[in-house]
Amino acid sequence: MKFRGVVFDFNGTLFWDTKLHNKAWDVFLARHNMSLSEEEMFRSVHGKNNKDIFLTLFPDINQRQIDNYIAEKEGIYQQLCLLTDMQMAPGAISFFRFLKENHIPFTIATASGRENLDFYFKHLPISQWFAYDKIIYNNGEIKGKPDPQIYQLAMAKIGCNPHETIVFEDANMGLLAARNARVGRIIVVDSNDDDYSDWSSCQKIKNFDEVDRNLFL
Repeated sequence: MKFRGVVFDFNGTLFWDTKLHNKAWDVFLARHNMSLSEEEMFRSVHGKNNKDIFLTLFPDINQRQIDNYIAEKEGIYQQLCLLTDMQMAPGAISFFRFLKENHIPFTIATASGRENLDFYFKHLPISQWFAYDKIIYNNGEIKGKPDPQIYQLAMAKIGCNPHETIVFEDANMGLLAARNARVGRIIVVDSNDDDYSDWSSCQKIKNFDEVDRNLFL
């Protein structure tokens, strides 16, 4: 079968920032006398939107407190990003070029909020490949992964049906969301050497140059 469209997760997939997010969470949680193990991070934080995470951590907080916590945590994260050499994932740019040259529509479906999306457009070379208004991000209304809604909306944006779409993901919640959206193929981006034993039926890559271009041609 040939695939007609691609949807990318962003964090840990196109931008390998998992360690930076983990460090930001560690700093944030330490400020609030809390901690999470690496396993808890992988299962409960990665791929989920901030509102869902904070409601899990602080069940009784209100929306104003959630907004304040989001600003605090993402402020820590962005400062950490600026201390690094921010780059796209290995092979990503050449893969974008291939998709564009072959008229294969693609977009991003990310649990990140607008505060980080604006930050990425400012500090990463993504504007030449992605239209801001075609990206599906956490706008406060979209259901968090593993709900399939974010991928369903992304596929609608590029005009592709699930069976003809490939999703690239790194986080367990996102992988579940892609499966729940019944996409044609899921490719796991192993950016952080996580445990993907539950996803052994999916191809696992560490570089987008590993993606078989014949899937599309």
